[in-house]
Amino acid sequence: MGTTQLESVPEPKYWHLKTVLTEALDSEFSVGEILPNERDLAARFGVARATLRQALEQLELEGRLQRRRGVGTTVAPPRVGVAVGTEQHTWPGAAGDAWQPVDSAQETPPAAVAAGLETGPDDAVHTVRRSRTSHGQLVATELLYIPADSVPDLTAIDAPSGPARARAVLRELQRLELEGQERAVELGSARADDARELDRLPGSPVLVVTTRFFARGRTAALSVATYRADTCRLTFGDSAGVEIHHDPERQAS
Repeated sequence: MGTTQLESVPEPKYWHLKTVLTEALDSEFSVGEILPNERDLAARFGVARATLRQALEQLELEGRLQRRRGVGTTVAPPRVGVAVGTEQHTWPGAAGDAWQPVDSAQETPPAAVAAGLETGPDDAVHTVRRSRTSHGQLVATELLYIPADSVPDLTAIDAPSGPARARAVLRELQRLELEGQERAVELGSARADDARELDRLPGSPVLVVTTRFFARGRTAALSVATYRADTCRLTFGDSAGVEIHHDPERQAS
């Protein structure tokens, strides 16, 4: 059988360099150590700086490197796992939820969110901001969008802003009977606000987990959670919710 066109294409130079750099990271560098600058690395491996940047970007995407403001490129710690379960359905803020409320306000959501919630393009919804940490490290932020008719009794709550307001919105949301939820995961790029909160550079790779919560035959809430792709990996199973756990095999290596 003859080779296909793809099989005859030589391996890109940056991909071979990535393999060489991976071996160097494993043998010469420790977690948190700062790599030499691009000029020195390019000279050491005899490649153009453009080729080096492609290899470094790939290693960052794979979670082996981190770019840190004011520091440089460092060797990343082992990724933590993001387990995406499908069986148990619970409202945000229910018992065992690992997310911490930060704030809540009434805002006009992005057009895509308004379409998913079936609200008018100019209708304000309750936007709950939450964050998630693992072993003392911030790994994700979340924007939870809730239409006013999902929490009709919220006007009686005296909590104008802050975490108290966010918790009040979540308590009211839990009064609805949850009929189901739907989750999607995709790779994205960090927006300026996400990058600032997650201590990443704008455009850095992130994992975006979008969850729709259904009640009364419609979408009662929509969550957009942004995870650091350099420190998180996805695992799929029957466990409930989105959980963070460390990878024992990677830690042992």
